[in-house]
Amino acid sequence: MEEFFRQNYLLLTHSFEILAAITGLVLYKKYKFVAAKYFIWFLVFVVLAEFISTYTLYIDNDGYFSFLKGTVFQKNYWWGTIYWSIGSIMFFSFYFIRVLEAKSHRLILRLTSCSFLLFSVLYIIFNWEAYFTRSLTALRIFGALIIFLCAVFYFIEVLMSDKILNFYKSINFYIATTIFVWWLITTPLIFYDIYFRSVDWNFIILKWQIYLFVNIFMYSTFTFALIYCKPELKND
Repeated sequence: MEEFFRQNYLLLTHSFEILAAITGLVLYKKYKFVAAKYFIWFLVFVVLAEFISTYTLYIDNDGYFSFLKGTVFQKNYWWGTIYWSIGSIMFFSFYFIRVLEAKSHRLILRLTSCSFLLFSVLYIIFNWEAYFTRSLTALRIFGALIIFLCAVFYFIEVLMSDKILNFYKSINFYIATTIFVWWLITTPLIFYDIYFRSVDWNFIILKWQIYLFVNIFMYSTFTFALIYCKPELKND
């Protein structure tokens, strides 16, 4: 089983990512006039970003990018920080600012997301070497807090409106729930990254299993939501 995860982790994860993105593109006409269209663009971006991150597979054994061996770009932590640790947080902030109706909620998200972006830039500048060698814990924690804000604000508005009667038909409900669960499960793992870097294979396999499960859960839920849900015209 461990060997299976080592050999097929990327294939399984990318397969579900691509499935969600393709589903979004096929159904793009359905959501082209609502905020969910930006979510479809994001899914396509994630697929492209994940494809770029695989360049590290072609560095060893005289691969196409062997010239990067021994440089700061030998690992893809820097890219993961840009497109996921920072990029995904900024996207979901942008998305829920368009979805939320309460001005106070939108204002708080704007302020926190701008603060997060400024903090991220300064943190990377003052931790330049770590930026290329490991995940930046502070950014992941700050980012998780913003994701929780997005989800909690959305849930509050649903509970306080007529949306509660048909919440299960809203794609925004599935997005909020899924990202909340994903960040809730994965955020604590960053405190154990020292074991991942020290080649503790017991932890590495466990971490891969957790990420594989939550990634499959996240992208399969997105795929289901795109197919099942109806556009909410007033949200855009």
